[in-house]
Amino acid sequence: MLEVIFTDGKIGSKAVKIIGLAEKAKVDSKFLAKDEIKLVKKAVQQAGFSGKKGSFVEVFGSTGKIIVAGLGEKPEALDLQMLGGALAKKLFKDAVACFYVEEIKGCRLSPEEIAHNVAFGLMIGSYRFDKYFTRKKQDEYPNLEQVIFKVPQPKKVSEDFRYFAALGNAVRYARDLCNEPANYLTPEVFADDIRRLSYLGLEIDILDAKQLKEKEFNLLLSVAQGSVNEPRVAVIRWKGRPEQEAFDCGLVGKGVTFDSGGISLKPGNGMWDMKRDMTGAAAVVATLKAMALYNAPCNAVGIVGLVENMPAADPTRPGDVVTSMSGQTVEILNTDAEGRLVLADCMWYLQENYPVGTIIDIATLTGATMRALGDQYAGVFANDDKLAAALIKAGDVSGERLWRLPVGDGYDKMINSDIADMKNIGGANAGGSTAACFLQRFVKKGNKWAHLDIAGVDDETKGTPLCPKGATGFGVRVLSTFVNNL
Repeated sequence: MLEVIFTDGKIGSKAVKIIGLAEKAKVDSKFLAKDEIKLVKKAVQQAGFSGKKGSFVEVFGSTGKIIVAGLGEKPEALDLQMLGGALAKKLFKDAVACFYVEEIKGCRLSPEEIAHNVAFGLMIGSYRFDKYFTRKKQDEYPNLEQVIFKVPQPKKVSEDFRYFAALGNAVRYARDLCNEPANYLTPEVFADDIRRLSYLGLEIDILDAKQLKEKEFNLLLSVAQGSVNEPRVAVIRWKGRPEQEAFDCGLVGKGVTFDSGGISLKPGNGMWDMKRDMTGAAAVVATLKAMALYNAPCNAVGIVGLVENMPAADPTRPGDVVTSMSGQTVEILNTDAEGRLVLADCMWYLQENYPVGTIIDIATLTGATMRALGDQYAGVFANDDKLAAALIKAGDVSGERLWRLPVGDGYDKMINSDIADMKNIGGANAGGSTAACFLQRFVKKGNKWAHLDIAGVDDETKGTPLCPKGATGFGVRVLSTFVNNL
């Protein structure tokens, strides 16, 4: 992974020099020699460069390569992260680069914050998933190994970067999990990878199929019974406040490692992407990993249900009735509405076994939410206004934006069953809200709850400065920002 260094010392001559230039600012950097400044000024003038956000000028001369990056008039944190991601692409063939950080007039961010955000953008923007290529040429792989930030008080800046470093590591980890093909990332393999994280100080329990049956994870097992790959449930605890018994929040993730739809088989077109029906679980696990890496001062417990939804072996039939762990009965009308079944038992188990008053579940749950919000926002449903507002604010800060959608009695009535307590689908309309209402029936009275539907934002189809094509790792940044403010 890319190495980020903060220093106030000398920089090697082989490093690409990068200077950030605010809009309409003059080229006058202490980082450049007089002849370099002259060269840069000429290049800036010839290119008509004015420092607008997202613009660049590259200068090549006897002094080496210099990149002038436009910062805009008053750059915000997310602007600087996007800049970092764009630089990762521009530096693809370079081994070492150095970014000179100066104070920007009129910008509310300090030089330290500027460095942190550009560095974080570089960390996640340089991500690649190259694991399964066998014929890729060496020059097709990124060459960038190290980016140095020339800053005042480098020791303090480096120490304060711990949160960003942990977050960058976690986002990349989540993307790795989500990009894995389902024949490699089975529920058992996923669980084994989670167990490995105990070296960070996380307390981890893995429940196998026998234990899940004993503990009556009946809804989850009804999803898994069509697959030869046995299910697992992972419970992950972080105690940043060991003197406190209660947990500040509980995180629940859907981990369907492949979703064929079961007997309610999905169309073949696009089914290959159903390997990513576990991105909610990846976000939960990666968030807890980040918390351990930066020693978050709060207590959190996560639970992820890991299953494969297949139509073989002994699958659940449409029309079957299953008794959930909570004792409520569910008529399963569509076996492709399986994620809510997995989440329901996990949510109930969490509340039964851990003192937690705030629960957030995250899942690629419904196409309805994706059709409503596209790839611009994830949907948030909640039974508490303050919790919803806190999550939306965390989304605005982190760049993983959320839009609140409704739950209510009218939607809840749509999942009433004629022969059981509820059915697992509510009809053709308002699918996101009826799915959320289903989950809400498994929230104990008095507990605050929010559901994040990330079906439209878990996959990047074109590539952006902060994410190449493939899994986005959505959820890690917004959840980490939320728990960091508890």
